[in-house]
Amino acid sequence: MKIKFTLFTAFLFCQISFAQEKDTTAVNKLSEVVVTGQLEPQSIKKSVFNVRVISQETIKQLAANNLSDVLNQYLNITVKTSGEDGRSTVSMFGLDSQYFKILVDNIPLVSDTGMGTNVDLTQVNLDDVDHIEIIEGSMGVTHGANAVSGVLNIITKKGGGYKWQISATVQEETVGNEYALFDKGRHIQAAKIAHNFNDNWFVNVGGNRNDFAGYYDNRKGADYNKNDGLRGYTQLPKEQLVGNAMLGYKKNDFRIFYKFDYYGENVDYYNPTLIPQDNYPFPETYFSNDRRYITNRYYHHLNSNGKLFSKLNYNVSVSEQKQKRDVEKFNYQIEKGNEFDNKRETYQSKEVFYSTGTLSNFFNSKKVDFQLGYEITNENGFYDATAGTFKDENQQLTDIRKRLENYDVFTVAEINLSDKFSIRPGIRYSFQSYFENQYASSLGLRYLFKRGLEARASVGKAYRTPNFDELYTYFVDSNHNLQGNPDLVPEQSTSYELSFKRSCLFDSGAQIANNLAVTYMDVDDRIDMVLTQIVPTQNYRYVNINKYKMWNISTTEQYTYKNWNVQVGAALVGISRKLDLAALNVTSDDKFLYSLRLNSSISYNIPKWNTLIALFYKYNGEQQQFIAGTDTDGSTKFFLNKISPYSWMDASIRKLFFKNQFEVTVGARNLFDITNVQTIQNGGGGSTGGAHSSGSSDLLLGYGRSYFIKLTYNLNFN
Repeated sequence: MKIKFTLFTAFLFCQISFAQEKDTTAVNKLSEVVVTGQLEPQSIKKSVFNVRVISQETIKQLAANNLSDVLNQYLNITVKTSGEDGRSTVSMFGLDSQYFKILVDNIPLVSDTGMGTNVDLTQVNLDDVDHIEIIEGSMGVTHGANAVSGVLNIITKKGGGYKWQISATVQEETVGNEYALFDKGRHIQAAKIAHNFNDNWFVNVGGNRNDFAGYYDNRKGADYNKNDGLRGYTQLPKEQLVGNAMLGYKKNDFRIFYKFDYYGENVDYYNPTLIPQDNYPFPETYFSNDRRYITNRYYHHLNSNGKLFSKLNYNVSVSEQKQKRDVEKFNYQIEKGNEFDNKRETYQSKEVFYSTGTLSNFFNSKKVDFQLGYEITNENGFYDATAGTFKDENQQLTDIRKRLENYDVFTVAEINLSDKFSIRPGIRYSFQSYFENQYASSLGLRYLFKRGLEARASVGKAYRTPNFDELYTYFVDSNHNLQGNPDLVPEQSTSYELSFKRSCLFDSGAQIANNLAVTYMDVDDRIDMVLTQIVPTQNYRYVNINKYKMWNISTTEQYTYKNWNVQVGAALVGISRKLDLAALNVTSDDKFLYSLRLNSSISYNIPKWNTLIALFYKYNGEQQQFIAGTDTDGSTKFFLNKISPYSWMDASIRKLFFKNQFEVTVGARNLFDITNVQTIQNGGGGSTGGAHSSGSSDLLLGYGRSYFIKLTYNLNFN
């Protein structure tokens, strides 16, 4: 009721204030240019899609180094962090990162098991980012496979307004209450040089180092020599190195750029179990079986856009990406602090050729526009997660490369029946090398009412193709039997969205903007790991068996007056899952389970002091889901699992000195000092995959309240 009342009040306030209202086209928010899913770059107001934008200003206020730092505050996104390998992935509407596509300048980013999906957010650096665009819901027509719950497109900087732009950054952060200059905390250094040779040519070169020294919590680090299980870290230490370069040329309607990115990462795991060594007559010494995860990723992107025959708009991108992840296993002698018996092997490798292109403006008309496009994806690689390997054609266990290819064509039309009413139908057909050919379709509507009220509606069908892990993993030993399934078929989804946007600008300078959206999604043939055999061993296999339904109502309101900027958002999400245990003929309840999300931000600019103060808050309500477990009588049932609610708050103060050349940002993350959130299993007295089905456990979310200071020097001159 409070959500509805707040939204109603805001709309009513706009309605009764029209006598004082200025032309809403003057509202700066509506002039933002977006590119994701568009026929050509255009303002948010003209977009048929409901595009959300995370600005460069917001990224600066959060002192964000990677995507995880930013998306923690996004309303409909949950960031999941693993203490085992340090990865952070995204979940939207209860669907994990395999359903959400992350792009860099419209190019899907390669990951361990996907192309644009299952991306580790901590591996996406934001130093070179202009802004971020997010579209929620099905985007299968314009962005192909796996764009089911939405897409996130990172738009990078290209050129600048000065002949020379030089910047250097140093950022120091605590990790919870842990900090030391080298051995504890988070230490970031970055530098960038951009140069415009003339009006046509530009070049950007940059680098970043992020040294996360790990989160000790109650653990004792690498050199702890007592065999009591306290050695190591709660969150693993990692060092990340990023390098990027861009060379671009533009003249009249012709533009071309080449972009290169390198990403390198080392993650260290220190085994808490120590192995004693005989050192007679002296006290025994210890060594441990440790390992190191090593990632190298190379990204190449060549893009050209402009006009053909002085009429047709074209945009073509060609990309090659390579990612390899190695595990280095070694023994670590505690007392001497040295490694021995090092053995390094590759457990994930992927090479991807990708190209996409569009042609539009066939009719040279403001009434009708038409776009033809293609997409080519060629993935070649393997992934065994260090737990198992793939089978070859002779059912022999081996690390064998697999190739997945698709060749897609799509078309989108944008029909402006009037200045107010637009229709956008689209369809994609995908020629698959491994699966049956797939298709996606969509229909979008936009209507501009009087007084600046915008209404949008869309329906879209999309598909998710199984990843390498689901298709080929084979992990069998005395305790486990987990197998991929080469016979899996792509999942099918349908989503619907209805949204209203309203913006009012008053003579006083105050501005109010509202955005209300209602979304419904249905996923069929959902892939899950299920129990297929009980005796003599418990066998698990990926199968197309489950269903998923979701509906979401969300609202965001933004208030701007003089130096104040306030944004408030709320979302109510209902999720229904149907889960089956094939071997036991047991099915879960498919009723809708609900969760409330709230977020807000407030900033105040003090021009006299050249200072901006910002505060960000997000509330994640109780989340529920059914999980399989064993009852007191030994029978297998589904029980309701609950994750307790929690809140996240960040704050910062940013001040500029010396004619805006020197920038200082100080602040704190996770002000409520969240580390773990309680997970409660209701009912039963047995177990759920090793956890009790009645009782509680903790889910790792973060490393507590941390503080940061960021120093940036900018030198711009012509």
